[in-house]
Amino acid sequence: MANIKSSAKRDEKSKELRAKNRAEKTALKSTMKKFEAAVNEGNKEAAADAYKVAVKTVDRAAGKGLLHKNNAARKKSAMAGKLNDLG
Repeated sequence: MANIKSSAKRDEKSKELRAKNRAEKTALKSTMKKFEAAVNEGNKEAAADAYKVAVKTVDRAAGKGLLHKNNAARKKSAMAGKLNDLG
């Protein structure tokens, strides 16, 4: 346990931020999986809808620093390629 008040506050804050980051990463992965499921199903309309949601989620995660911008671009490019291959 921290002896100094500021370090105790910092510890508490880091726990809160870790929980928030984990929740946001889980949500991101869920949207990606929904897109993948729609692609594997072969449903172009569902995949297109899921793609829009997934891209928005990836962009939001990159903006918040959850993902590096190049990682986000790579994910979006891969999804776009899969969506185009359905077509």
